[in-house]
This record gives sequence, C-alpha cells and structure tokens, in this order.
Amino acid sequence: MALVGSGHGVVALADARRRVSPSALRHSVRRGELVRVLPSVYVVAGLDDDPATLRRAALAYAGPASVLSHLSALQAWEMPVPAGLPDHVTVPTSCRPRAVEPVRFHRSQRLSPQNRDVVERAGLPTVRLERAIVESWPLLRDDARRATAIVAFQRRMTTPARLRRALGELPKLPDRRPLHELVDLLEQGCQSMLEIWGYLEVFQHPALPPSRGQVPIQIGGRTVYLDRLFEAELVNVELDGRKYHSSLQDRERDLRRDAMLSARGLLVARFSHDRIVHEPAQVVAELLEILAVRRRQFGAPGTAGADRWAS
Repeated sequence: MALVGSGHGVVALADARRRVSPSALRHSVRRGELVRVLPSVYVVAGLDDDPATLRRAALAYAGPASVLSHLSALQAWEMPVPAGLPDHVTVPTSCRPRAVEPVRFHRSQRLSPQNRDVVERAGLPTVRLERAIVESWPLLRDDARRATAIVAFQRRMTTPARLRRALGELPKLPDRRPLHELVDLLEQGCQSMLEIWGYLEVFQHPALPPSRGQVPIQIGGRTVYLDRLFEAELVNVELDGRKYHSSLQDRERDLRRDAMLSARGLLVARFSHDRIVHEPAQVVAELLEILAVRRRQFGAPGTAGADRWAS
C-alpha cells in the first residue's frame, strides 16, 4: 500500500498521520493490513515476523539518530547469530527512548548515522563489523561468541588489527581477555575452531619446529591457503573438520589440490577433527616422525626445504 511504500513495509504513527486520516489507519489495522509491532510502529501484515523488517521497525521507533548495533548489527552483516535474540539499537546520549520488548537500547556519544563508525547495510545505518563483533562479545557464549570473529576473518571481511582497534575503543568491555586471546590466534593464521584447537594443543608443542598458518600460494591459477606449513621441511598439514568430505566432489577437490601441492614439492599430511581433538599427543608424535623423514630426504636438518621452496 502507498502508506508504507517508502518505508519498506514499516510505517511510524507520526508519518501515517501526516498522510492518512486516523480513521483510515484504524481501518487498515482492523482489516489486518497493518500489524502493530512496537508502540506507534506498524508493519505490513506478513512481515511482522521478518527479522529485517523488525530491525527496521526498531530503528523507526528509536528515531532518526539511531543505528543498528550489537547482535542486530551482526545480523545485518550476515554473521552467524543464534535466532530469537532481541534487537539492539544504539542512540545518542541525548535520546532516551522508552524501554520496550523485544528491543534493547544502548546510548553512545560516539555513534550517529553521520559518524565514520556507522555504515549502511541493506539501507539501514549499522555499526561497522568490528564494533558489532566486539560489543556483542558479552551477549553470546562459548562457540557462538567466537564464531562471529572467526567467520568474519574467514570471509576476509576484517583483520586482527581492526578487531584489536575496536576492542581498544571499548575499554570497559566485560570478559575482554578471551577476546584478546582469540584475536591473537587469528593473527597466528587460525581460521576455525579446529585450527585454534590444533594450534594450542598440537602446533605449539615444544618438540615441534615453528610453523605458519593460512599461508597463501598460487596453484592452478588461483590462490589457496595452506592450513599449517612447516616451511623448512615443506610439509603442509591440513585439518579436516567434521563436515569435510561430505560428498565425492569434496573428496575429489582435495585429491586434486593435494596432487598440485605435491607437484610444488609439498608433502600433505591430513588429520581429522576427531584425531586433533582426541589424540593430540599421537598427532604430535606422527608429525615429528614425518618432519624427521623429510629432513633426512633433504639431506640436512636446516633449511634445505625452505631453500627449495624459495627456488
């Protein structure tokens, strides 16, 4: 209907009154064309359970200076967030919207639609991804809180440096130390919970030589990333998650990749999620033997492999 056409399915009562008579508005509500989702905010029937429309309604209720933040901003950035959580909106400190379920309001001196920390996502003012990840940290638990930073890093939508900068902007953030530690692990090249576990329980073992995570190389005309590279020995360790090789196509893809890496002189050693998690000591022992054999093949314990890689 024309009443909500410019609002993408959302209309505030003040806007509606400027365009139609009170009786026409009441008639639309009685006929089920409009649904009241927040005080003085209506949406088109059928959109009253649409998350994106409800976020738009929350902004309409909070006023023109409001921005999506916290978990709602993560949803706008298409990050993995558990369903059924309240919407979060940040307003300037001068604004005091009346509390209403299921919206959570936050106040900030720094954030406004004109601020550099606010961008547009799907037509809505939204805090930057790094800020959303950091400020949502205390609102999530366990793997759910780590997933947003990991997925954003996997998709190359952010960097550890940008996350660290956002963390510095919120010095009173509760439980900040684990987030600092997660950013450190991302900086080490870890891109999944399995890689983080592997780094802490396997690759940091004092008996193993240094290795690098997520090392980019060019093969077959494209860039691929090695999970963990022991450069001197030219050994690439691939960590296969629980859902890996769920199809013959996945298996074929990895076999082709391993063959191309072998042509570059790399030995590929694959370890499953279960082995990394439940048999870390045995994985370390096998890696030590693999690396020792490679050094003997190269004829020297030093950087023979690295020299060949560089050539």
